[in-house]
Amino acid sequence: MAARGTDWGSMVAGLLFVGLAVAFVLRGTGDWSFPVWWVLPALAVGLALAAVARRLSRRAPAEETGGTDREPGPSQEG
Repeated sequence: MAARGTDWGSMVAGLLFVGLAVAFVLRGTGDWSFPVWWVLPALAVGLALAAVARRLSRRAPAEETGGTDREPGPSQEG
């Protein structure tokens, strides 16, 4: 089996949605009250962080190898 790297963008987005779910469960039980309008800015910031994490994690392998991480294609003779 090939080794797989961590997908940091998905990790950040997943933690964001889990955090929002916990916040709404706590709000529903009455243990914590907060205005719902803060969800949209929190979601926007969290997804922006996920996009940055994904971009940084995908750019790193290409920089380490000194080129792209694609396989060389067949040469064209003609």
